[in-house]
Amino acid sequence: MKKVLFLLLISFFALQSCSVESEVIFHKNSTSTTMIDIDMKDAMAVLKSRVAATSQTQNTGLEDLGKLPKNWTSVYKLGKEIRKLDIKDPDSIKIMKKIFMKSNFDKEEMKGFALKMDHFSQDDYQSAGKLSKNYQLPIDRLAMNSWDGKTLTINTQELTLNGIKNILNNKDISSLQAQTSVEYVKMMYKNIGTTLKFEKKIKSITGKHDWITKTDDYSLKINYDLNYLFSPEKDRKPLLNGDERIVIVTE
Repeated sequence: MKKVLFLLLISFFALQSCSVESEVIFHKNSTSTTMIDIDMKDAMAVLKSRVAATSQTQNTGLEDLGKLPKNWTSVYKLGKEIRKLDIKDPDSIKIMKKIFMKSNFDKEEMKGFALKMDHFSQDDYQSAGKLSKNYQLPIDRLAMNSWDGKTLTINTQELTLNGIKNILNNKDISSLQAQTSVEYVKMMYKNIGTTLKFEKKIKSITGKHDWITKTDDYSLKINYDLNYLFSPEKDRKPLLNGDERIVIVTE
């Protein structure tokens, strides 16, 4: 079902996040819950100033962003109420009811939004990705690695920002958004990190990677090297530890 979920998300994402923090909780029943917190306070100020300078009033994404509720609300409900979408495909409805969004505030000022995919199975992640061939969810690829309820296998080649890069290259983005994204992306992505949490204690970790650190008996932290990811391959400093597979076994 084309452009059902993604037309909604693409306008909310706005393509200029100052920082992105995600958390993936791996549950005992082989599902995982992904939460993505996107801080856009400084980015929205830049976008607003550019809008004012160019007298552009449409297709910035700020209008839809301001409609987000402060409490977790399913994308299905948002699509029906904000986008007035006529959603009939049962598979799409099932997935959209498991994806939630909300706005985040600093006192009275909106600073960004959060996205949650609740207790997703591997099939759910695949189904979400197939809702549209033209758009991609800003899903942390780590959530889509092999997890069987006890063992997580991370393919470190997936430690990329390809989802963000693909969104930036999308032909349906307004010219103002695309221009702003290209000019500011390296400057405005102050940090992008992911925390991996397990309901059961970590028993062993096989493999090493410079960006992956064990923080406690139940968690790992991944801090992306933005200079590495956004620089040409010839300018990248080699990783000291860059195993292609990291295997985490829980009790």
